[in-house]
Amino acid sequence: FEKMKNFELKTNPEVELVFANYPEEVRKKMIGLRELILETAKELEGVTSLEETLKWGEPSYLTKHGSTLRMDWKAKTPNQYAMYFKCTSRLVETFRVVFENTFGFEGNRAIIFQMDDQIPKNELKECIKATLTYHKVKQLPTLGI
Repeated sequence: FEKMKNFELKTNPEVELVFANYPEEVRKKMIGLRELILETAKELEGVTSLEETLKWGEPSYLTKHGSTLRMDWKAKTPNQYAMYFKCTSRLVETFRVVFENTFGFEGNRAIIFQMDDQIPKNELKECIKATLTYHKVKQLPTLGI
């Protein structure tokens, strides 16, 4: 039985306001993504803290060796929400190859979810893992996925 490693979540109180302002259905989806990010971060070897903050007004997640992971829902596209990745990284181009038929994508910067999608959690966790450890895996052909 392994004990839970020390894990610290540093959260900016303003993030809670953003979640609170989403329409209820959207909030459930966004909190679901947040829980998946936290769960994945806690499982990662070498990740001891996660910073939850706002970038461009969107909930964002940062680790020491990772690339910034953002997520948001926009009123102008009410039936979808998304997870955003640094467009200059190899993240989305790699996800497109590995999970070609699993996710919808937008350019080289986002995975798009429809409101009624059933999210494939294990596959999404692989994407989150690659993002949160990006600087350790960026030289690997498929980022360790």
